[in-house]
Amino acid sequence: MIIAVDGPAASGKGTIARALAKHYGLPYLDTGLLYRAVALSVARMGLDPETEADAVAACDFSDALLSDPALRDDDIGALASVVSAHPLVRAALLHRQKRFAAQEDGAILDGRDIGTVIAPDADAKLFVKATPNIRAQRRHAELQARGGTASKDRVLADIRARDARDSGRSTAPLVMAADAALLDTSFLSIEASVQRAVALVEAQRAKKAASV
Repeated sequence: MIIAVDGPAASGKGTIARALAKHYGLPYLDTGLLYRAVALSVARMGLDPETEADAVAACDFSDALLSDPALRDDDIGALASVVSAHPLVRAALLHRQKRFAAQEDGAILDGRDIGTVIAPDADAKLFVKATPNIRAQRRHAELQARGGTASKDRVLADIRARDARDSGRSTAPLVMAADAALLDTSFLSIEASVQRAVALVEAQRAKKAASV
């Protein structure tokens, strides 16, 4: 079983995807970490994230980098949105993601284009969203917990800018797959969001089983 979980930054998709992975006993990949790894490599190599050739040069990173705490820094998240807009970067990471999705027992992946590009034939697809203000509140709280000093207005501006880049890029833009189930977490607790996600996945599985 392959489950695709897509959505914008701070929508709750990562929390939901991890909970689904635990619920179904499936391996999980936060594909955003791959782009953050590219962004971190670009920064450490002193390259230009806006230049596609520089970003591609940073794609050959080891899996060990995916556990680097610096990947969670908000400035790296912003850079990841920049490098992910380059078609050649997305092409370079495509096989890595498809290979993970193709595991024998299945997998759960979250990102921006899982249900549309990486696993278009996924058994279940969720598109997780929340209002920009709610997402900014969540991200601001996360940053404060890690000692960050960015204002809530700055975080909101960054989220809006990232949404614009992710939705407006020409290659694999952030978009809800036609056969995905929408899950709005704006006013749901984590527990309620996870329960709703499981219900939506089960409904999609039942629908597919009935059509066979």
